[in-house]
Amino acid sequence: MRYLLMLYADEKAGSAIPADQMKGFMGQMFAYREALKKADAFIDTAPLMLTTDACTLRVEDGETRVQDGPYAETREQFGGYYIIEAPDMDAARKWAARCPAATWGAIEIRQVREMPAA
Repeated sequence: MRYLLMLYADEKAGSAIPADQMKGFMGQMFAYREALKKADAFIDTAPLMLTTDACTLRVEDGETRVQDGPYAETREQFGGYYIIEAPDMDAARKWAARCPAATWGAIEIRQVREMPAA
């Protein structure tokens, strides 16, 4: 089964981290990805750009409305993700607990719903 690990953290706090310290954090994240790969649990990962570069789009009554930034103001922002392969939610939780991002923010875990082939 595939699981999406959504990484949340405070963008402002992250932007204030000195470059040398951030390099160390990124090294931890690369090591985590390599552990996933070694266990054949890795599918995909990507960081996201800051919410200041985001927009929220809705179509209401046929009219497209765009709002700059995220839809909701929150203390932590969705900053990146991993898609992993795990036999069940308990295994996905164990992988999420190993992710270094869990030490500076939250990780939401959601099973990916499998869609029938078209």
